[in-house]
Amino acid sequence: MITSAFSTSYSTCCAKPGVINPVLEILSYSFVKLGVLCALILAGIHAYLGFHVVSRGVIFVDLSLAQVSALGAVVAMVLGFEEGPVRYLISLAFTFFGAMVITIARTRDERVPQEAFIGIVYAGSAALAVLLLAHQPHGKEEIDHMLTGSLLTVTPGELVKIAVLYAIVGLFHYAYRTRFMLISTDREEAVRRGYNLLGWDFLFYTSFAVVVTSSVAIAGVLLVFSLLVIPPVTALLLTRNAGRRLALGWGTGLLGSVVGIVGSAGMDLPAGPSVMTALVLILIGTSIAAALLRNRS
Repeated sequence: MITSAFSTSYSTCCAKPGVINPVLEILSYSFVKLGVLCALILAGIHAYLGFHVVSRGVIFVDLSLAQVSALGAVVAMVLGFEEGPVRYLISLAFTFFGAMVITIARTRDERVPQEAFIGIVYAGSAALAVLLLAHQPHGKEEIDHMLTGSLLTVTPGELVKIAVLYAIVGLFHYAYRTRFMLISTDREEAVRRGYNLLGWDFLFYTSFAVVVTSSVAIAGVLLVFSLLVIPPVTALLLTRNAGRRLALGWGTGLLGSVVGIVGSAGMDLPAGPSVMTALVLILIGTSIAAALLRNRS
């Protein structure tokens, strides 16, 4: 694995007396620093978008769009396009289409829940991606990368690109924060104010698609889902105040990302699953603490 050489040197280093802080030793490696910075950027934007996803009650929309994005990347690869702008644009086009389907699904027959459409989009995209990769020379490796990504191989150039892109998306959401927040938390009030829900939903899911497309290429489907859902759910266990939920969600995402990356590098484990495990442990710890607080009160 990519961190095997590092793990050997790290183990040797930590076995010597006088090493006071092994965490700082891990963070001294440039690829770990890049991985941590990448994870922090991902956690920042995804914890915010996850707040809206959880508030809207469409929990699996992120997983669905992430899988559609991965399917687009697989189609581009099968067509012969290497990593680069063309593959990204094909993946983005697939994700835009998925966003459009999910937006329209909410306006159709209410007897069929929107979550049903979201699940169908996810399952269909995942099945088709597996079929397309079945006879590819490195199909199994591509499936693994599609699911878990590779945070510890991110380059400075990729880091700058996602930082700029997510900053633009963040500014867009900040400019229209009142509308997005109201639509996510109180759709009936948004209707009374005359908001075009179909149009604003499409803008939300389109901006969501841009973020997911870029994130999946680096972090994989499962980590994107975890960063979108676990931080806001953890925050919701402690408070219902919107501002506090956002702050706690960001804190959870940042803490889980740092702990996961450091643990991944130190123990030679895949970065994505390590971050996911850290986030799950934080969620479990928060659940226990919240239950104890409720019992005391």
